[in-house]
Amino acid sequence: RYGYLEKLQLTSPSFDQPLSRRSRRASLSEIGFGKLETYIKLDKLGEGTYATVFKGRSKLTDNLVALKEIRLEHEEGAPCTAIREVSLLKDLKHANIVTLHDIIHTDKSLTLVFEYLDKDLKQYMDDCGNILSMQNVKIFLFQILRGLSYCHRRKVLHRDLKPQNLLINERGELKLADFGLARAKSVPTKTYSNEVVTLWYRPPDVLLGSSEYSTQIDMWGVGCIFYEMAAGRPLFPGSTVEDELHLIFRLLGTPSENSWPGISSMEEFKSYKFPKYKTQPLINHAPRYVGLQAWVLDLLEWLHHIKRDISLIIKCLSAVFRPTRVGH
Repeated sequence: RYGYLEKLQLTSPSFDQPLSRRSRRASLSEIGFGKLETYIKLDKLGEGTYATVFKGRSKLTDNLVALKEIRLEHEEGAPCTAIREVSLLKDLKHANIVTLHDIIHTDKSLTLVFEYLDKDLKQYMDDCGNILSMQNVKIFLFQILRGLSYCHRRKVLHRDLKPQNLLINERGELKLADFGLARAKSVPTKTYSNEVVTLWYRPPDVLLGSSEYSTQIDMWGVGCIFYEMAAGRPLFPGSTVEDELHLIFRLLGTPSENSWPGISSMEEFKSYKFPKYKTQPLINHAPRYVGLQAWVLDLLEWLHHIKRDISLIIKCLSAVFRPTRVGH
């Protein structure tokens, strides 16, 4: 039985010229890439509307993988979210973004083969009793921002940031995952669907029906996740859109024409008739950290002024601490 490297050598004769795309695809297929039988299904990790995710193992490398099996409906073909995820992840190569190893297409399914990571941030926080050390909070935040900065520099918005979409391995390396709702943006502000991002991590302008947004949608999500890691509970756990907006305005203040030009003409805002809440200090909302370091609160305030430059935030974070290994 040949191992991966032996198979590669046997099927890869030397060439004076680089392989064409077609020849390269054929060589990879001979090794075993693009074939379902190359992977062994192990445990079922989760299931959604269109896809089921399995823990698996590659027969080529003996490494664990995550198999995202997307069911294909003959009338509709592959879901647009799957096509979007594949097209974006093929071009996103970064230490803090999950790696797409292989794509397998059959008549009944499209299977995406990802690197395997042990758990997501939600599971990690649950395992810690929702009490993370500030050192780990810093390290995870730094990695989220670094991966997101890479996306934004390539004009890609994630649009669905939440703890369940941030994966962590046993070394404490965090990676952005689930790019099914991600979009490539061509200009700083562009019209998209407003039905994106889990309710708790959705910015107020999107909640109010705005479909014009840019990197702000991701930065708001980062602020909410940062607070959740630091305080041990979600920042805005609303049950409906109206409830979510109430929670946001109760803490950050009800917007006015002075603070948000054009808000009074937004139909959704007028229909809800919000009370005129005053801005509350964030420290009042984080009882666990009465002595929370000033930089944490300042950064939270910064992140929720949602037009901040992510590269500037990373520089400030780098000055505050030096990332080291994650420890419990």
